[in-house]
Amino acid sequence: MKYDFTSIIDRHGKDAIAVDGLGMPGSGFPDAPKEGFDPIPMWVADMNFPVVPTVPEAMIERAKHPAYGYFSPRKEYYDSIIKWQETRNKVQGLTPEHIGYENGVLGGVISALNVFCSKGDKVLLHSPTYLGFTQCLHNNGYDMILSPLKKDEDNVWRMDFQDMEKKIAENKIHAAVFCSPHNPCGRVWERWELEKAMELFKKYDVYVVSDEIWSDLTLEGYYHIPTQSVNEDARMRTVALYAPSKTFNLAGLVGSYHIIYNSWIRERVEKESSLSHYNSMNVLSMYALIGAYKPEGYEWADELRKVLTENVAYACEYIKEHFKGVKVSRPQGTYMLFVDCEEWCRDHGKTIDEVIKAGWDVGVIWQDGRQFHGNCHVRINLALPLSRVKEAFDRMSRYVFVD
Repeated sequence: MKYDFTSIIDRHGKDAIAVDGLGMPGSGFPDAPKEGFDPIPMWVADMNFPVVPTVPEAMIERAKHPAYGYFSPRKEYYDSIIKWQETRNKVQGLTPEHIGYENGVLGGVISALNVFCSKGDKVLLHSPTYLGFTQCLHNNGYDMILSPLKKDEDNVWRMDFQDMEKKIAENKIHAAVFCSPHNPCGRVWERWELEKAMELFKKYDVYVVSDEIWSDLTLEGYYHIPTQSVNEDARMRTVALYAPSKTFNLAGLVGSYHIIYNSWIRERVEKESSLSHYNSMNVLSMYALIGAYKPEGYEWADELRKVLTENVAYACEYIKEHFKGVKVSRPQGTYMLFVDCEEWCRDHGKTIDEVIKAGWDVGVIWQDGRQFHGNCHVRINLALPLSRVKEAFDRMSRYVFVD
């Protein structure tokens, strides 16, 4: 490969909560491992790969100019997003006026919900559910109504459209938060699934906030279909949220963007986003996006997809061959596994707390799936060199899932 996805990066002392946050009192973060085990960060959803070189190059070149005052987004910023969306997602007709800055996807979710809802309104989401949705909706006074995803006969997570319709009707729901690709299940929705969901949302006049931050990280053989591209009604009732941060590991720089075609919605979302007087772009994060969306970024993202596909295949096969009673639906996108330990815990007289702690003790720093509405699950981040993935699963075999 042209780019480096094999080097093990030492992130200690470099402001990464993935490693420096371990064992921090009162943080709710995982415990640090016992002496003799180095941490393998597999919890918070960031990556352990060096970013494409054009990102730091773009920031460094701008930082050489010794003035960092007020600024407006460059034309190159919008052009980069438009070209990326056209090339990666086959988006047509996107113009700068449809694009708006958001400090983060979750802030954009709340700005959109503040337009669509009144405080205390009920909002439809699927479960398992991304932890950030739970936190930000709760903190802003919205009541989540969860429609569980169900595994079909091929062990693929699917939307339960009958349950969705029942809950929308009974709860008089007019807003939904949609995750595409889905975190933590890793589903890359097929066109017919999106069409059926959007038909349901149209029938009940439900506005949609579509978190598509994982759109670049589909695994090989799968491709993202933007929710807004399903039909003209979907285009006009959906707020879509994107960012280079998940694709290129830029979360510490801050910077996301929305795509809104409906001018009535767009103007009101922009007003909501502006009310804090703090939803403003950082000059270096602008250059980071421009650097990420250069031709080298396209190459890097394609290589990353191959690496993640290999990591996911290794992890799923290892679980199948070595951990009887541990179940996982192979993800089609993202770099997360959502692993069901219920049968294993029952057969071995263990609790999920004991399983999670056993992993932490030996440096397998995974995440409690109950935060994502998985009763007996762990969420595992596979965005690290394959050698580290192999080491983590070897430790699970020797110290955690032991017969």
